[in-house]
Amino acid sequence: MLPMTPTGTERQAKTVASGTRVRAYRRRMDPCTLPTAERPLRLAEFDQLFATALRAQQRVSPTLLRWDLDPAALATARDLTARESQCCSFFTFTFHPSASALRLDVAVPSARAEILDALAARAAAGIRP
Repeated sequence: MLPMTPTGTERQAKTVASGTRVRAYRRRMDPCTLPTAERPLRLAEFDQLFATALRAQQRVSPTLLRWDLDPAALATARDLTARESQCCSFFTFTFHPSASALRLDVAVPSARAEILDALAARAAAGIRP
């Protein structure tokens, strides 16, 4: 037997009257879908990139961080940021390569600015002289 299509009065019974208080439940979204066990390994990869290739960083705005990297690190940086984008889709990584420099812009939505703060602090600790 096929399900019955609701009549007009049955449809109205399923709506909420104007002024009715409704509690909305929102599922808390984890900002990163990378398995917890793999997170220290990913952080170590970023630390390695910072230690070997990061020349300078600039906080352009609360939601934009700019890194100047050694151009030789382009392939490593592209691979790492591509994998990071898969688990943390709120990141936007934009590469600006040239013969003598590699600029990488890291952007996040304003709701994720605290994650960018932590990443900037981690990078600052690893900038090579």
